[in-house]
Amino acid sequence: MTDKITRRRFTSGLGIAAAGTQLMQSSELFADRSQDAQAAPFRTPYKYGKLVLGPSGIAGSFDEKSVDDPFVFSHDGKFQMLYIAFDGIGYQTGLARSNDLIHWERVTCVARRDPNSRYTKYNVALACLLRDDGLTSPGKLKKVNGLYLGAWNAYPSAGYEEGAAVIGLGWSDDLLHWELTEPILFPADGASWEHGGLYRPNLVEENGVYYLYYNAKTDTLPQSEGGGWREQTGVATSRDLKHWTRYAGNPILRNGDHDSRDAHFASNPFVVRNGREWGMYYFGLDFKGKACEMLALGRGPFHFEKVNEVLIDVGAPGTVDEDYAHKPSVIFHDGMLYHFYCAVSGKYPNDVRGVSVARSKPW
Repeated sequence: MTDKITRRRFTSGLGIAAAGTQLMQSSELFADRSQDAQAAPFRTPYKYGKLVLGPSGIAGSFDEKSVDDPFVFSHDGKFQMLYIAFDGIGYQTGLARSNDLIHWERVTCVARRDPNSRYTKYNVALACLLRDDGLTSPGKLKKVNGLYLGAWNAYPSAGYEEGAAVIGLGWSDDLLHWELTEPILFPADGASWEHGGLYRPNLVEENGVYYLYYNAKTDTLPQSEGGGWREQTGVATSRDLKHWTRYAGNPILRNGDHDSRDAHFASNPFVVRNGREWGMYYFGLDFKGKACEMLALGRGPFHFEKVNEVLIDVGAPGTVDEDYAHKPSVIFHDGMLYHFYCAVSGKYPNDVRGVSVARSKPW
């Protein structure tokens, strides 16, 4: 494989696996029932089974081709969703609103590519906002110095995730207009596990410390190591949002063994807290080419152990998530936990990529 092979094209060529849930091969955290009970509040086994937001199909629109990577929160009495959209050139970021978490209305594109920018000339994915991160919270936004805070990543070349992406911050007073900072994290400044580029950021704040979780990829590997690349998850911290320090123990979420569901990717962290427990939703990709939603738990922001189960697996042939069920975002409403994810069906390059949802109680 060459450096020109994109993440989407690479995963589409990994092969076909059975759709049934498979247990990971290595996990010691949940060896007894009391530990297993810790994972229970995080589970969302009941799929809606349909897309709640899909590509617009409108020629020339920013979300014509696909909709990806939801980030759900509540604001001004409504549920709202940032989503990453593809128009055939690159990523841009949309906003949608809902009264019930099922029926979504597109609002506008809130982060557009900038032809004059070195970093966002072709792509800009405003992937997260700083929000209440409690597992059973309504996900309301938190302000910093009177403004809303987000984090973005951008790929330097035209196409679907082409090139080594960087991460920056964004500021807004209305969620519709954003001022983007210069990048705060560059892949070249990190260790070898992230030299290939930085993916989805996720912001969490506790006691004046900001935690920026993100996944990243290696450079292209030799065929003797399977080709393509590996993706894992790390974290950087800051007190002033200007100076960031990568955690010395990165990556904090590593690939599993060769037969595990996250052997190839352990990606797209979405971090929440349930009392003293820290939970990291993430997606795993195996060497057979199927992506599923998974969970790791810990007692702090740096140390997570994987739960020995798949939270949301790919569906049966013909379903909206027959290929991938991945890229998590959760929100609590009316006594239920809703788990949004990117659902993919069909065969690349004619696959259908949109947002679906599962929840903790039956529909």
